Amino acid sequence: MKKFFLLVVLAVLIQGVYVHSQMRLPEQESEFYYINVPIEQIYLYRMGYIVSYRLHNHIARTYLPYDWFQSLEGKGDITHIMRGAEWPSMTVYYRNGEFSHVRLRVRRDRAHQTWAVVPLNIDLDEYFLGVTEVRLEF
Repeated sequence: MKKFFLLVVLAVLIQGVYVHSQMRLPEQESEFYYINVPIEQIYLYRMGYIVSYRLHNHIARTYLPYDWFQSLEGKGDITHIMRGAEWPSMTVYYRNGEFSHVRLRVRRDRAHQTWAVVPLNIDLDEYFLGVTEVRLEF
């Protein structure tokens, strides 16, 4: 009798564990969302990167200070992509509707057609002063 009772309790426990593992937890909505855009041109400038991107058949430009890319806690990071079919892109992340950070996926080879350099005699410093977020133009 003890063995039968023990088997019933064990069967109930196993069934309870099985049913519990099959229950789905409510899906939580992420506080992050992102917008990914292809890079048309990325310019090297003494204060940062100037990124020309395409969004809905419109080419726009944003300015990303080098400071954002200097530390792990910065607002930007760069991922180098290798040769292949993947085109360079910029992903802008938002947290609860506010700018969080930006990720550039660019070719390591600076000879790639997306890389360019701003000539030394052109002064674009004013566009980098006070930049605290990326605002994509729609």
